Amino acid sequence: MRDLDYVAAVTVAVGGRALPLGGVALPNRRLVLRWLRRQALRLADGHGRNAAPAAPWLGARDVRPVTFHGSDAPEALRAWAGDHGSQDQAMSALASGLPALLTVVDPFVGLRVTLGGWPVDLCGWAAASANHPYPTRAEGV
Repeated sequence: MRDLDYVAAVTVAVGGRALPLGGVALPNRRLVLRWLRRQALRLADGHGRNAAPAAPWLGARDVRPVTFHGSDAPEALRAWAGDHGSQDQAMSALASGLPALLTVVDPFVGLRVTLGGWPVDLCGWAAASANHPYPTRAEGV
């Protein structure tokens, strides 16, 4: 079995409560960014219609859909997914051992969606994840 050195996850927070929408463990940072971009586009494209079908590659689960009440958050997700500079910054952060995080806000209802990827110390991961499996607060990438 191959070690999985990175984790990617998506959370939603509203009213001070954060809920995980889904996540995945992956062997390298390129796959982390690929998964995060796919989730960003799925969430954005699901605004006002049905979500795209789940991804077949690597058996990775796609996150549950979110209903946005405005177009600000979906547009921010699309912009991040298509911005090569943002992807380069995220790749550099992961390569440096730092998390790559993006939070978008739906201002109409105060909904915050956070996409995050981070390197994992497999020895310390189980203990750390038991209390807090996904990031809940983030700065933009």
